[in-house]
Amino acid sequence: MADISYNIEKTFGVLSEEKSGWKKEVNFVSWNNRNPKIDIRDWSPGHEKMGKGVTLSKEEAVKLVEILAAAIDAC
Repeated sequence: MADISYNIEKTFGVLSEEKSGWKKEVNFVSWNNRNPKIDIRDWSPGHEKMGKGVTLSKEEAVKLVEILAAAIDAC
């Protein structure tokens, strides 16, 4: 399996934190030296390890905000 490189360019916020110290974060991340994208995933303390997550383009993030707003209004 090829090595995956990443650079967290900006942290927007933490959605939750586990007792173990792992945090679900929203960040701006460059994967394998590509253009950075919005990224939501769990990170270990110090960002040495990561869990599965989702990476979104700006357009996808805008659409997600619209869908979440509609879902919240429906609750």
